[in-house]
Amino acid sequence: MNIFRRLSSQQPNLSKLTKRSFNSSKLPADPSLIHGVHVFQCPDAVGIVAKLSECIASRGGNILGADVFVPENKRIFYSRSVAEFSCIIDLLYTTLESGAKIVIIFLCDFIFDPSKWPREQMDDDFLKLGAMFSAVKSVVRVPDLDPKYKIAVFASKQDHCLVDLLHAWQDKRLPVDITCVISNHHRDPDSHVRRFLERYQIPYHTLNTTSANKREDEILDLVQVTDFLVLARYMQILSGNFLRKYGRDVINIHHGLLPSFKGGNPSRQAFDYGVKMIGATTHFVTEELDGGPIIEQMVERVSHRDNFQSFVQKSENLEKQCLAKAIKCYCELRVLPFLENKTVVF
Repeated sequence: MNIFRRLSSQQPNLSKLTKRSFNSSKLPADPSLIHGVHVFQCPDAVGIVAKLSECIASRGGNILGADVFVPENKRIFYSRSVAEFSCIIDLLYTTLESGAKIVIIFLCDFIFDPSKWPREQMDDDFLKLGAMFSAVKSVVRVPDLDPKYKIAVFASKQDHCLVDLLHAWQDKRLPVDITCVISNHHRDPDSHVRRFLERYQIPYHTLNTTSANKREDEILDLVQVTDFLVLARYMQILSGNFLRKYGRDVINIHHGLLPSFKGGNPSRQAFDYGVKMIGATTHFVTEELDGGPIIEQMVERVSHRDNFQSFVQKSENLEKQCLAKAIKCYCELRVLPFLENKTVVF
């Protein structure tokens, strides 16, 4: 699975963006109905939205609402649907310039009765729609029926992001299955992390790396069954060769003290410098170091009242929250490509 894709290397610069939201005030309480998400990307054509909504309605499903994002030049359309849909059909074709060549990316949240619309039939219905409109992408997810996304988590010496992800997984707050944890740092078998992993039978692999040997072939063997990778403060650089061979998305978290405070102990440098704002960034990994498309960012104020311990604690809390939110949005298909190096996150 690779949610981040370049739409076009020829997209024009955009100066202003428009975002519209449509939300229903109530969600149906019928216990027989379950939730689905459909992502559809195709060239512009008349009737796309009507056909998608007709497909869902004809099987007894219901679209719950919409978030719509339209760039100023109206060449790209982004939507996440969560409401009654008659208003959105008019919106799409009245806001786009007549004759403009556009790409539509359409995200639809809907509910349906699986006894009336079996999962296999749903795939077939959306496959036919994809063929009808020459879709570049047509992805449907039903979280209650489909397998969870499989991930491998990478970590170095620092535990805070890794431990937070493990507890979020344990509490079912993240829709993923963790296949293994990979680290370049040895952890004692009696450590909290190792005992947790052993209890839930999650393999832990220690792969000591050097500048001459990153052991990337071994890592590739360990992650072949995964849908994407998470770097939870993994202090090693994955090469472009590794990224190409893996061929799926890799998500990274780093503190917001770069590039001002590089090298050893950036938190101490920032604290001694007296910064008033700290942050964290989650992004896709590309060959450019810490330069991939941003998924989520969070900030918090610090002051002279913070000692070094509270300063570090605030920074680590931001990293944990930022990474968990990005993973959740990614699994819910809320992260969409935008231009060369940006994302739309609904």
